Amino acid sequence: MQFFIDTADIDAIRELYATGLADGVTTNPSLIKKSGRDFTEVVTEICSIVSGPVSAEVIATDVKGMLSEGRKLASIAGNVVVKLPLTIDGLKACKTFSDEGIKTNVTLCFSANQALLAAKVGATYISPFIGRLDDIHIDGLDLIREIRVIYDNYGFETGILGASIRNPLHVKECALAGADVMTAPPAVIKALANHPLTDKGLAAFLSDAKAAGISV
Repeated sequence: MQFFIDTADIDAIRELYATGLADGVTTNPSLIKKSGRDFTEVVTEICSIVSGPVSAEVIATDVKGMLSEGRKLASIAGNVVVKLPLTIDGLKACKTFSDEGIKTNVTLCFSANQALLAAKVGATYISPFIGRLDDIHIDGLDLIREIRVIYDNYGFETGILGASIRNPLHVKECALAGADVMTAPPAVIKALANHPLTDKGLAAFLSDAKAAGISV
């Protein structure tokens, strides 16, 4: 499973990408707003750091606007993935981009039927929002499982990108459910390495090494 970093924080991207634990980046207007910087400037800088896919979202809600904005975004760098909302207009734009060879990430997916439509128009990625479903007391991981079955039934090549990841448990469950990618904030990705028994064991080893006068 690939890991994407869900942020527009350049320093955080640079730090985590350098570890080799991340394969790409996802952004959205809300994340870039937090950065307080120009949208195109942020996307351009991210693409200069990350060689993998970088999702950048259109603002327009009509087909014509999405196509115009999407083409501008795709021209920034070869690894830009145009992020589109899961609406009829978004799906129409996705079909056009698919025909033009522009990679797409269809976002705000909350049902298996929506994911089926995205695959039919050739989306590169579909982004089911796990955490937001959990917020309304629906198991978001069930959606990942349903999409996996449907895509495998028909050989769809659209990648399942688990989004709205809130915690390490979400990451594990996405992997178990067969998601191709998950995107999460830097803090969640770092937290995957944490375990109290690891901390306890390391403390014991260091204490014993000190007591024995061991050095390397």
